[in-house]
Amino acid sequence: MQPREVDAAAVQALLAAAVAAPSIHNTQPWRFGLDPDSRSIEVRIDRGRQLPMADPELRSAHLSVGAAVFNLRVAAAHLGWDPIVRLLPVTDDPDLLAAVQLAGTAADGQLPHDLYEAVERRHTSRMPFTGRPVPEPIVAEMISAARAEGAHLDVPDIPGTRRLLRLTQAAEARNAVHPVRAAEARAWITAPGTDTSYGIPVTALGPRDASGRMPVRDFTGALAAPWLPALRFERHAQVAMLWTSHDRREDWLRAGQALERVLLTATRRGVRTSMLHQAMEWTDLRAAMAGSKQRCCPQSLIRFGYGPDGGRTPRAPARPEPGSAPGPEPQTPCTSTDTRSEPTD
Repeated sequence: MQPREVDAAAVQALLAAAVAAPSIHNTQPWRFGLDPDSRSIEVRIDRGRQLPMADPELRSAHLSVGAAVFNLRVAAAHLGWDPIVRLLPVTDDPDLLAAVQLAGTAADGQLPHDLYEAVERRHTSRMPFTGRPVPEPIVAEMISAARAEGAHLDVPDIPGTRRLLRLTQAAEARNAVHPVRAAEARAWITAPGTDTSYGIPVTALGPRDASGRMPVRDFTGALAAPWLPALRFERHAQVAMLWTSHDRREDWLRAGQALERVLLTATRRGVRTSMLHQAMEWTDLRAAMAGSKQRCCPQSLIRFGYGPDGGRTPRAPARPEPGSAPGPEPQTPCTSTDTRSEPTD
């Protein structure tokens, strides 16, 4: 079978899926281009969307780009291609994080066929969950999803969950008394009617936990809105820690792909998810998340369960950079040891 034409409609569908990926504070730290010679979508990091306090090493930005790469793979397979991914493809261009080649015909069984439908439905829910446990077969499917992308997903018991939540609460407490960090997070909250494609609308924020058990991120601090009264969250939270055995840039990109595969797997099973990312932003607390596990580099903490949808967040126009693709001209729109050159909403 002849490969499908890489036309403007196909590029638009691919990029619409890519930008649906989660990113910390909805910063969307990615840029896209098309290399027509290799039929590849190039994915670059946008350093102008860095969070200097929360993400000084761009680890979280790499996770976000990895999630976008996974969505590109899902969309490419849905459109009939076999997506071939190269991470950090050229050594002299550190901003080029991945190239997704649209090759041949999609092979059966590479990706679950119904993940594409979950791409548009997946979004963060910061609301209280019901507390009804997610069945073991679904949890096992989420664990397998991470493993398929070269990462690990640990779902701890109740004492282990409480330990991870305590570390997250410690990070949240530090953030609250650090004026520069608090201001950085607050800068990404957008007011109703604001004309922006980035950040988190106040309508997508969640309430505080009236019982104080769930360490949800407080974006507004003293500016807390009266329409966000405190509510009681689930008594026994279910969380999962995503981790890798190494902590290089390539590992961050793989972890981002694993994260999105886990989130989409949960979404297609009717499970809501949100990120408890605060501890990942402090070197000592991130290391403590690993506990006694050897060669464990924590990358993300996922809260999951059953409950209401969260509010949706905006996305920038899904278009490649000028001159890089067919179609209409785009609108302007653990501490790393890798010295070669850290979601989510």
